[in-house]
Amino acid sequence: MENNFIYDIIEKDLENHKYSHPIITRFPPEPNGYLHIGHVKSICLNFGTALKYGGSCNLRYDDTNPVKEDEEFVGSIENDVKWLGFEWANLCYASNYFGKMYECCEELIRRGKAYACEMSPEEIKANRGTLTEPGKESPWRNRPIEESLQIFHDMRDGKYKDGERVIRAKIDMASPNINMRDPVIYRVLHASHHNTGDQWCVYPMYDFAHPLEDAIEGVTHSICTLEFEDHRPFYNWVLESLDWPEAPQQIEFAKLNLSNTIMSKRNIKALVASGAVEGWDDPRLCTIAGMRRRGYTPEALRAFCDAIGVAKANSQIGMEQLEFFVRDDLKTKTVSRMVVLHPLKLIIDNYPEGKSELLPIENDPNRPELGTREVSFGRELWIEQEDFMEVPAKKYFRLYPGNEVRLKGAYFVTCTGVDKDAEGNITAVHCTYDPETKSGTPGADSRKVKGTIHWVDAATAVELPVREYGYLAYPNEETGRNEFDPNSRTDLSVKAEASLKDAEAGERFQFFRNGYYIADSVLSKPGAPVFNQIVGLKSSWKPEAK
Repeated sequence: MENNFIYDIIEKDLENHKYSHPIITRFPPEPNGYLHIGHVKSICLNFGTALKYGGSCNLRYDDTNPVKEDEEFVGSIENDVKWLGFEWANLCYASNYFGKMYECCEELIRRGKAYACEMSPEEIKANRGTLTEPGKESPWRNRPIEESLQIFHDMRDGKYKDGERVIRAKIDMASPNINMRDPVIYRVLHASHHNTGDQWCVYPMYDFAHPLEDAIEGVTHSICTLEFEDHRPFYNWVLESLDWPEAPQQIEFAKLNLSNTIMSKRNIKALVASGAVEGWDDPRLCTIAGMRRRGYTPEALRAFCDAIGVAKANSQIGMEQLEFFVRDDLKTKTVSRMVVLHPLKLIIDNYPEGKSELLPIENDPNRPELGTREVSFGRELWIEQEDFMEVPAKKYFRLYPGNEVRLKGAYFVTCTGVDKDAEGNITAVHCTYDPETKSGTPGADSRKVKGTIHWVDAATAVELPVREYGYLAYPNEETGRNEFDPNSRTDLSVKAEASLKDAEAGERFQFFRNGYYIADSVLSKPGAPVFNQIVGLKSSWKPEAK
């Protein structure tokens, strides 16, 4: 990423020798779901910052809430970070620090900076106050230190039920920042943890655990998204109250908001649970697993994050900008194949019956060094339905009665008529060809035509399943929120070059004139690939000229 305000802060710290060791950052996801495009920005920023300044970045599981966390998500996070091209210095678990966090809470109680409270969660919330009114102090706020310590130990020993006792920081119930009004820092929760099992029945709250995790690991710069800005005073209070040496500093940046998708883990989880999508890796989702299955490349995602940069103010990025970088990366990583998505039969009446020939077709028209492949050609072909109009629109240069076009890499053909069924639907298009116009032969290009269309030989074509995708969600005009579009996937049965039958799972192609596609990593079988649309060929977004 180019220089930004975070780098300016770090460079000033380095100049002032603020820390006695190299820069340390961390990427700290909670393992309660699969990572999404917003996490990609954070991963690139945290790991990229460490690389830029010769430091290190930890991958840390912020697993302080055992109710929502699962080993499935732990494994997916590691796969995603590696797939994006990054390596962590240390693999850390917040839960491994529970003992140290417990000791830190004890120390705050001893220093008179925390106390045991018997108010219910509802009572605590009701007495918290508002933005204009101060909160009310707990009746247990000034209980003896030894009494609070004993209650904390009893909480640890399982003598209380969930919610019966909590430990609260003792700060200021009249603070203009509501996060500083004696927040809860420890609660009773009888739940098994994915990492520590049943070792604990008390767990730290995230806002208390977060600064301690950073400090224990020696993190210098704790880079968070903007919603944590109001929590920074408490982050600093925890470390200052414990006299932590070389305390890390929290820096906030604007999170990535992407149009026409759903980014909330909670909402994605609901789509998965309801069966509206195939799973966390549904290619329509903006999860890293979904984008990987869709055919997006890590290089494209990193380039996208680099281009959007780092800002202090939230904004929304159009999906078309992400698609630009995907398309830009794929154009040098794929070869072209001819596939007809919506087939219409084309019959060349004057082409000899029973004749078949192999024609050399470029693997990429823009990269001649990739050479050619042989594609079979015969009397009956498949063409796209949109490449024929019985009554042509203005400036329509493809096939219509009396018009001549070039068949890609083959011959000129002229439309002579159509076949229709009883309902008047066109079932086949008839034409004649000029054998003197075969591509690549001397003089074949002396006569010019305005339209070139692609085709597939009907005799050798393979029928393959293809899944076309629209945007996952569209904004509701009344609420402004993105809502799931149940029609965001269309399943097609297409006609393709025979060679595509042998495509391997994960192999990408450009379907000539249609877009970029990938053999699905989940559904494809040997000799029976299923293709996902990655992105179309046309872009509605262009980068600004520098």
